[in-house]
Amino acid sequence: MRKVLLVFGLFIALTACANKREPDPLRLPPPELPYRTWEIGLLAPNYMEVWVESVDALDQRGLAYYGVHGGVSAIQNPPNNRGNPHGWPARPGAGKTRPMTGVDLPEIVFVRWQSLAEPQTYRVAIPISEKNREEMLTPYSAFCRFDGKHIQDYRKIIAIGLAPGGIAKAWLSGDCLEPVEIGRFEGTISPEGPSEGLTNGRYALPLAPAAQEYIDAHGIPFGSW
Repeated sequence: MRKVLLVFGLFIALTACANKREPDPLRLPPPELPYRTWEIGLLAPNYMEVWVESVDALDQRGLAYYGVHGGVSAIQNPPNNRGNPHGWPARPGAGKTRPMTGVDLPEIVFVRWQSLAEPQTYRVAIPISEKNREEMLTPYSAFCRFDGKHIQDYRKIIAIGLAPGGIAKAWLSGDCLEPVEIGRFEGTISPEGPSEGLTNGRYALPLAPAAQEYIDAHGIPFGSW
């Protein structure tokens, strides 16, 4: 229980300071990793558009980084309701990625996002275990289908899928490696609403016409993620 309260308190502290970015990576020695940077990717099911207000990270050195990623996620909105938003693909992509240069491997990743399909605003804490971090440091021989080359690859991308109902699912992914699931997490509704209450309940973006058309015709498949 104490650990849960500690994580929740840390989450509140991070989200309250989401407009800051500390510490200054230029003043810190670089983390000792076998690659220059790891990445965070954001994705969403077909038509279930999201706007990510902030991604914050606590690294394994105990340093907090605020607002390291955000904005729209990777998503597909096929016309004429041809897409399928139910569940996650067997091999999810990395999503819309951003490099975490100068940041050590994470202990916790925090995400605050607007589920535009509902609409609703959620926040979630995603713990990255020591086993996950060990996997991120493990080299593999991989064949890259897109260029036909064999390379040494790492699962150094944390891909996060965000879905209605506050559901988040995370995977470890590499450029040419099969993704490995980190876990499924249930977020909580943010009581302040979108943009921490600064926009009087107004959400960041309207749904794309194809997304609105699908939801009007078929609704939101809650429970499929």
